[in-house]
Amino acid sequence: EEQLVESGGGLVQAGGSLRLSCAASGFSFDEFAIGWFRQAPGKEREGVACTSAHDGSKIYEDFAKGRFTISRDSPKNMVYLQMNSLEPEDTAVYYCAAVGGVCSFYVDYDYWGQGTQVTVSS
Repeated sequence: EEQLVESGGGLVQAGGSLRLSCAASGFSFDEFAIGWFRQAPGKEREGVACTSAHDGSKIYEDFAKGRFTISRDSPKNMVYLQMNSLEPEDTAVYYCAAVGGVCSFYVDYDYWGQGTQVTVSS
């Protein structure tokens, strides 16, 4: 069974950092791009960052550039999202998701995790 499990969310003060983890199992991890998305209360889900399967390329939404870093550990089937300089506007449920091929925030992803809550206090 294909599975993605996020962890690492929590409550942090503005300016702080968190590292989210995404553990993948049940599918050929190296054949899939892994993306991070988030959804804040009352808002639509949006892309955050993505790491492609083969060429190591990464993409970030503008708000994440310079603050967030996505990384991939293929031997462990893990993807991480290091988030620095967090702001209250970053409060959301963060999801990781897998899609075959290259990164894009505008395609249908194949597998989704259950999400982890990130709350940034001012």
